[in-house]
Amino acid sequence: MIRVLLVEDQEIVRRGLKTLLETKPDLQVIGEADNGHSAIRFLADCQANDQLEAPEITPFPDVVLMDIRMPGMNGVEATRLICQQFPDLKVLVLTTFNDTEYVSEALRFGAKGYLLKDTPADELAKAIRSVHQGYTQFGPGIVEKVIAKKVMAEPPPTKPDSPQPLPPGLAELTDRERDVLRLIAGGANNREISQALHLSEGTVRNHITHILTRLNLRDRTQAAIVANSCRPWLEGRDEK
Repeated sequence: MIRVLLVEDQEIVRRGLKTLLETKPDLQVIGEADNGHSAIRFLADCQANDQLEAPEITPFPDVVLMDIRMPGMNGVEATRLICQQFPDLKVLVLTTFNDTEYVSEALRFGAKGYLLKDTPADELAKAIRSVHQGYTQFGPGIVEKVIAKKVMAEPPPTKPDSPQPLPPGLAELTDRERDVLRLIAGGANNREISQALHLSEGTVRNHITHILTRLNLRDRTQAAIVANSCRPWLEGRDEK
């Protein structure tokens, strides 16, 4: 049996949801709340009752069916607090198609999914079972809006020909250090660098140490990544 707490401020909607869920033999509505404050108080009381091991008192729920828009404390803030205080409790958000921002925040705070309020009873019951088993549940439409909004909010990619700021310290490298760094970017080892630049391997190691220190890098792998990101600049500096 999956125990459900209904959190919905409109009594007529709450009653309708309860009637729908109670037609399912494996679902039991054990409590109702009309806003986030009353939901958290209910859960705190249930937790205290569990600790008292009093079987005649309301048990702790498995899933919270949470409305998003409510007075006092809305579903987003209630979800945040519930996921912090009762981390094993699953929250499934009930919403409308226009609540994209609220849904995105509720999911960020730990909700396991959302459903539109007009979801048929069988699909609603199936979603509650799925969330109870640890899966996420996303109704139609809103997730696409969330993704689209995130893409639109991201800054456009920088054009390839736009000048890129150099990493700190790169412009301070000597010509020889830039030569070494360019060869590191190409995958050359110390011996290959020494042969290409007609230097001893000890001198090459010294140059690499100076490069890592100037650029505040940990190892030559990081140096290669930085060098490849600035390869046009390195190549251009060499053409004078």
